[in-house]
Amino acid sequence: IFSGLNMCMSGSATSCEECLLIHPSCAWCAQQDFGKGRTLTFRCDFSQNLQKRGCLTQHIEYPTSSVSVLQNNPLSSKGSGSTLYNVVQMAPQQISLSLRPGDQTWFGLQVRQVEDYPVDLYYLMDLSLSMKDDLDTIRNLGTKLAEEMGKLTSNFRLGFGSFVDKNISPFSYTSPKYQENPCKGYKPFPSCAPSFGFRNILSLTDEVDRFNQEVQKQIVSRNRDAPEGGFDAILQAAVCKNEIGWRKEAYHLLVFATDDVPHLALDGRLGGLVQPHDGLCHLNDQNEYSASAQMDYPSLALLGEKLAENNIFLIFAVTKNLYIIYKNFTALIPGTTVEILDQDSKNVIQLIVAAYNNIRSKVELTVWDQPEDISLSVTATCQDGQPLPGLRKCADLKIGDTVSFNVSVDARSCPTRGADHSFTIKPVGFKDRLEVTVNYQCDCGCSRTAKTNSSICSSIGTYNCGTCHCEPGYLGAHCECQEGEAGSMYLSACREAEGKQICSGRGECSCNQCLCYESEFGKIYGSFCECDDFSCARHKGILCSGHGECHCGECKCHAGFIGDNCNCSIDTSTCVADDGQMCSGRGNCVCGRCQCTEPGAFGDTCEKCPTCPDACGTKRECIECRLFDLGRLADNQTCQRLCKDEIITVETLETNDPSAVLCVYKADNDCVMKFTYSEHFSGRSILTALKEPDCGGGPDALTVLPVVVGSILLVGLVLLAVWKLVITIHDRREFAQFQSARSRARYEMASNPLYKQPVTTHSVETDFDMFGKSYNGGVH
Repeated sequence: IFSGLNMCMSGSATSCEECLLIHPSCAWCAQQDFGKGRTLTFRCDFSQNLQKRGCLTQHIEYPTSSVSVLQNNPLSSKGSGSTLYNVVQMAPQQISLSLRPGDQTWFGLQVRQVEDYPVDLYYLMDLSLSMKDDLDTIRNLGTKLAEEMGKLTSNFRLGFGSFVDKNISPFSYTSPKYQENPCKGYKPFPSCAPSFGFRNILSLTDEVDRFNQEVQKQIVSRNRDAPEGGFDAILQAAVCKNEIGWRKEAYHLLVFATDDVPHLALDGRLGGLVQPHDGLCHLNDQNEYSASAQMDYPSLALLGEKLAENNIFLIFAVTKNLYIIYKNFTALIPGTTVEILDQDSKNVIQLIVAAYNNIRSKVELTVWDQPEDISLSVTATCQDGQPLPGLRKCADLKIGDTVSFNVSVDARSCPTRGADHSFTIKPVGFKDRLEVTVNYQCDCGCSRTAKTNSSICSSIGTYNCGTCHCEPGYLGAHCECQEGEAGSMYLSACREAEGKQICSGRGECSCNQCLCYESEFGKIYGSFCECDDFSCARHKGILCSGHGECHCGECKCHAGFIGDNCNCSIDTSTCVADDGQMCSGRGNCVCGRCQCTEPGAFGDTCEKCPTCPDACGTKRECIECRLFDLGRLADNQTCQRLCKDEIITVETLETNDPSAVLCVYKADNDCVMKFTYSEHFSGRSILTALKEPDCGGGPDALTVLPVVVGSILLVGLVLLAVWKLVITIHDRREFAQFQSARSRARYEMASNPLYKQPVTTHSVETDFDMFGKSYNGGVH
C-alpha cells in the first residue's frame, strides 16, 4: 500500500499516543483480539494495512487535521454612515483548528479596504530650535489639511503634539540660568521655551480651527545635543489612547516631523537612566510625559510592538539628508513609511496625502502570539490572481480591492498541558483581526474508556486501547507472568545461545517464550524468532529468482533450478543450436545459457562467429544451396532450416564494413566465388555475394612469352643507352680539362723559371787618373 520503509511498524510505539506522534500517516488498532498466536502484532501501522490485517474500521484511531469556521461576517463595501461599528474589512473573524502533529492543513482569508473610512491624524512635531521656520509654516495647517483629507474621507479628525528631548544633562541645558530660557545668551534667538520630553497639545478633534489656534501658541525650545527625543513622544502618542483620543473604528495616522536623528535605547545611560522603558502611558495632568527623566528611550522592537498593537500607521516626515536613516527604521517597524519634508515644511500637506494613499494601497498581514510549536506559511493572491508563496503583503491596490491569503498551518509537536493554544492574524493598521483557536489531536479516543484492574489484564493491569499496561513486577501480553527470581529464567529461555540477543532482536520475551514482531517484508518465526521468509538471496531484486521459496534464510529451489538463489536452470534444451550441436560446438551450457569459449563467437547458442576458422566454409554451403541449389545442404533439404542469413547479391563485390570477412572459394567448374560475411550484435547476419561465379579464361602462353621477352630486351637496350651516354659525357669533360692544362704549360716554357729580375738598380760614378786607374772602385 505504501512504498518504502514503514516507519509506523518500527516497534517504538507502545501506546496509541506514541503511535500518532511517529508520523501523520500512522494509525492505531484498539481492537482487543487483533493479532493472535506467537506473533507480536504491531497495532501501529498505516490505516489501510490495519484493515487488511483484520482490524475493524470502528477500532482504528486515525485523527486528521481540520478547520472549523466559527464567525465569518461578510466584507463591507463602505465605511461611512450609522453602520460604522459593523464595518468588516477582514473575513473570517474566528476559526478553530484541530491539528495533528505533522499533518498540515490550511485556511483562507480575505481583506478589503472599504471606501470612506474614518481617519484620525495626529501631527507630532519636533519643536527644537532648528524647526522654527517649520512652525511658522504649519500655523494654518489644520484648515488646509482638512480640505485635502475631506476629498478622501468624510470623517476626519486632527490632533497635535510636540517634543524636544529629556530635560536632563547631557541632552539639555540644565544649569539654573537656562531653566526658564535655554536660549539665554544665544544671539540668533535669545528667547525660547524650556525643554520638555513630550507634550500632548491638542487631542484628536474635528474642530480644525482649534488646531490652528494651538499651533500659533507654540514656541520652539532648545536642547544641547543633535539627536532628539522623538521616540519617547511616538510611544506616548501610541499607548495613551484615551488621552490622544484614538477611535477604535478609524485609521490611525501618526505624522512624525523632524529634521534630526532620534535617540535610541541605551542612549539614556549617558544621563544615568538605566531603567528600560515599560511601554506604558505616563502623561500627567498637564498632558506632559512625566517619566522622561526616569526611563531610557524605547527600543525599536518595543516601538513597533506598541504601534501594531494600537493599529497606528507611522509616517516619518524628515528632511532629505535623513531619508536613508529613517528608511532603515521602516524595515524594522511594520506599517511605517517615510517621506521627504522640505526644510520649512512647505510640502507637508502633499506629503501626508501621498503617505495616506500609499498606506491605503497595500495590505500586510502580521501574526500575534504564535505558539512555538506551530509553523505558518502564507501565500498571497493579489489583484493579478497569481499566487505568491511566502509573501504576506499585497501592494498597488485600489480602495475597494479584495485580496486573498492562504495560510498553511503545521503543528510540530504536542504542547505542554495548560499552554495557550491560540494566535491572532491581523492586517497592519486595521482594527479587524482573525482569532485562531488551536486544538491538538494528541490523545486517542479509546484512552477515554481505559479500565484499571481489568480482567483482560489478569486484574493487575490497565487495559487501554487494546493493550495491557501491567502493574510493576508483572509481564506478559495479559500481565500473566511475574518478575523477580524467575525473570532471569524467562530471559534465558528466549535466547538461542548464551551471548545472543533476546529473541534474536526481532521479538519480545513474554512468559518464557518469544513473541516475534510483525514485518512489512514478510513473516518472522521460529522459537527464537531466528527465521523469516524474506532474508534469502535474491537475483535482480527477486527473492530466490522467483524459482524457489525462502525458508529460514535459505532458498528451496523449484524442480529444474539449482544455486543459492535458484537462478541456475538445469535444462539444456535452450543451448541447442539449429544445427543440433550444443552451443554450436563453440561453448558450454551453464544454467541453461551458452557460455561461448571460441574467441569471437556470440549469440544465444554461440552461432555467430565471423572470425572462426570454419566461418567461410559454413556460410559457403548456404551460398551454394540458396543461390545455386547445390552442395550438401541442398541434397538434405535442410537449406531453409539452417541457412537463415540475409543474402545480398551484387555485380561487383565491394564493402566498406571493416568487420566483414571476405571469403573466396573455387567451384567445381574452376570458377571463383567471392562473398563477404558480417555479423551484427543486433542479431542480423548478412552475406553479400556475386550473382555469378567469376569464370573468366586464363592468359595465352604464346602471347605472353614474346611480350615478356621483348620487354626484357627493351629494358636492357634502354639501360645500355643510358650507360653509354653517361660514359661519353664523362670522357668529354676529362678531355676538356686536359686541353686546358696543356695550353698553360706551353706559355710558361718561353722563360727560365729559375731566373729572377733584379728588384733595384744602382749607378756608381768613377774617376780615372792620367794613368787610367780608378780611385773609387769600379762599376757594379
